[in-house]
This record gives sequence, structure tokens and C-alpha cells, in this order.
Amino acid sequence: MSEQQQILLEAHEVAKHFGGVKALHDVSLTIRRGEIYGLIGPNGAGKTTFFNCLTGLYKNESGHFIFDGVKLAADAPHKAAEVGIARTFQNIRLFGNMTAIENVMVGRHLRTHANVVGAITRNRATLAEEAAITRRADELLHYVGIQDRAHDYAKHLSYGDQRRLEIARALATEPKLLALDEPAAGMNGTETEALRLLVEGICRDGVTVLLIEHDVKLVMGLCGRVAVLDYGEKICEDVPSVVQKDARVIEAYLGGSVA
Repeated sequence: MSEQQQILLEAHEVAKHFGGVKALHDVSLTIRRGEIYGLIGPNGAGKTTFFNCLTGLYKNESGHFIFDGVKLAADAPHKAAEVGIARTFQNIRLFGNMTAIENVMVGRHLRTHANVVGAITRNRATLAEEAAITRRADELLHYVGIQDRAHDYAKHLSYGDQRRLEIARALATEPKLLALDEPAAGMNGTETEALRLLVEGICRDGVTVLLIEHDVKLVMGLCGRVAVLDYGEKICEDVPSVVQKDARVIEAYLGGSVA
């Protein structure tokens, strides 16, 4: 595989403004297939805005993304999901009055073929597909470790289990790139360690991971490369050992000048 073929996602000078506020200013980065890539920075640095532009929630003012060799025209979330980009959210967005397994089944919608006629007539193909959806949802609940909560309402799950459920639902779309927005937020040490093992397993199983996370220790121990945003601009992109020592990064997190 050539060097260019190894690249899954390229962001080229992506900019997003809210009035006079430059939430993103000419941000460029590349993510290789099969890596866990971290995107960090202080609050308000533009990390979630980057996710929202990538996944079609926001339309960027300028710049573009190339995903899997093709210029991304994801001007709506479902279009991003169709090409293989799935995400979770900083604020959990589950269907609280649906069970865990039903939430994951919803994620299979883009990869199914049944139509209104099939739903009404309950033909053999539709029934077979529905059974396959249920099996896959159950497999994914096992994969993230919450199979015993399959028939509990999502709103009744613990915070950590809700985070895992969101990941299972995202994986149900069969993504090439999984974008996780602060998945460890609110987790205790044990839950965070379990999350680390899960993300490593997802990557080993062939899904590239883009991770936003405020737990810098988790990011530095998990990610192969890390980019740092500050006030909407990329100030550093390198391996964790280099990023941790970068004066601009230290200044962004601690404030003031660094000798």
C-alpha cells in the first residue's frame, strides 16, 4: 500500500466561523488507516466544531475533507455515516425510552434494505433481515461488554454503560472511522481503563479511531499521534512524547508564557 493509500482522512485548511468568532482557522491534518489519532486542546479550542464539520452537522466556510480517497460531500450527518464515518457525542444522545438492543438496531438502518412494502407484508426477506439486525445488535452489545443490559431502557443504564451503548450504536453503522467525542467524560478510573481496552480492540479489529478527550493521560497512552488545537488553530501535531514537551501546548493548557 502506497503512502497516499495509507491515509484515510485528510483535512485541508478547514475553517468555521460563528459571526466574528473563528472556531476553526485553516485546520489541516491527516489520519492514517488503522491508527488511534487524538485531538486535544483547552475548552473552546474547536475540537467538537471540527467533529461537527466532518460529520455534516456544520458546513465549513472554507477548506475540505478527503475521506478514503474521495472529497467528502457530507452536508448532512446521514451522508457522513453512509460513507463510513460514525461518531459519539460529548453529551450522550441515546433514545432513553428504547432498550439498549433497540438503540443498537437503530444504528443498522443505513445498512438495511427493507422498505415500506416489506414492513407491511412481512415477507421472507424482511423477516430474515430483521433477524440479522437483532443478531448483529446482540453481538455488538457483547463486544462493548453490556450484553446483560440488552433489554433495559437506555435511560436506566449507568453513565459508563450509556457511553458504551453509544459506541455500540456507532459501530452498528459499519464505520471505517469512529470519531469519539470525550468518551471518558464522567468515568471513574476503572471505567476509563475498560474504555481504553475497548478502543484498542476496536482499532485492532480494523476501525480507525479519532478521539477527542480531556483526559490527557488517556490520550497520551492510547494514541499513536496527537494534534492540539488552541483558539481554533492547530498548534502541534506529532507523537505523544513530542506533543507533551511542546512549549506551545504547555502554554495553551497552563496559560501565560513558558520559559
